[in-house]
Amino acid sequence: MELVLLTALGVGGATVFGSIIGFLFKKQSHKFSDIVLSFAAGVMLAAAVLGLILPSLEYGGKFGILITVAGIFAGAFCLNLIDKIVPHLHKMVGSDIESHNNANLSKVLLFVTAIAIHNLPEGIAAGVGFGAGDNSQALLIAGGIALQNIPEGMVIIGPMLAAGVSPKKTFICAALTGVVEIIGCLLGYWAVSIATAILPFALAFAGGTMLYVISDEMIPETHAHGSERGATYALLVGFCVMLISDVLLG
Repeated sequence: MELVLLTALGVGGATVFGSIIGFLFKKQSHKFSDIVLSFAAGVMLAAAVLGLILPSLEYGGKFGILITVAGIFAGAFCLNLIDKIVPHLHKMVGSDIESHNNANLSKVLLFVTAIAIHNLPEGIAAGVGFGAGDNSQALLIAGGIALQNIPEGMVIIGPMLAAGVSPKKTFICAALTGVVEIIGCLLGYWAVSIATAILPFALAFAGGTMLYVISDEMIPETHAHGSERGATYALLVGFCVMLISDVLLG
């Protein structure tokens, strides 16, 4: 349990770390952000496949493939529903929040809430990984999610400062989005610990949410500013880094 708690703090803390970088480098180039985010996408893609989806097939037994496919689509549909209710970061950056210095508080709260809601499934994915009993795989998953949280934490800062939020409150809001991931991680671990029967579905569900985030948000964002080639290779590097780590730790 201590390892799960430390991992949860690490995953949530990565967002805070990213926000600190965001304060230090308020004007990162799109190319730099795209490369970093693409590398994180590659890491998350490998983590989703190797650490969640393949174990789901293994633990699913006779009906493993059906459970895994159902779980993947359930995870994707869940985030799709969330997207319809609350737009995510890439749909809000460049909107009224960034273009008007005097944006009202409700827009800022919507901005932070959107990030927090999307962070919850990622935290759950990290926690569910530990439920499979393979700590090395779980740490790889958590590491992939943490890497993704760093650039997201970085890009939170600019729009909130542009909206007129004070640096102190901006940092607190960024930190709170990381706290949501800590809660999600503990919830995911707790759920599969008390009901091991749901483990195959939970693993696939978590994998589906990660695949959805990669395809719907991370890849389109990294290909929107003319850095497609570099972003593609960065994704491949991230994927291979996780692949090598999995082999060495396995």
